[in-house]
Amino acid sequence: MSPPKARFYGKILGALLGFALLRHPIGILLGAVLGHALDAGWLLRRSKPQALEEAYALLEVSPDASEADIDQAYRRLMARYHPDRVANAAEEIRALAEARASAINAAYDRIMAARRRAA
Repeated sequence: MSPPKARFYGKILGALLGFALLRHPIGILLGAVLGHALDAGWLLRRSKPQALEEAYALLEVSPDASEADIDQAYRRLMARYHPDRVANAAEEIRALAEARASAINAAYDRIMAARRRAA
């Protein structure tokens, strides 16, 4: 596996913007540090392995399921828990359906993103 590419654009742009905003040399330092944090990926959200396992459990599929099986499970669950099915119900029930549909969408997106990264 090759080492990750060195990224420096964030440091340069951060230093320039820091100096432009603060009009002081300390702005260069602050901007470069913020740019380094962006380049290094410190500010990105990382999905934990448990989150991926929870996503598979939420969609009721195994981690070795095919993409067709995952799509089928997603569609089945969305058909069951879509908020439009309870549009005329009480506010609490609509809120629960929206939360459940949102969780299903997030789980599906998390699984598909992990599979795209692995490919």
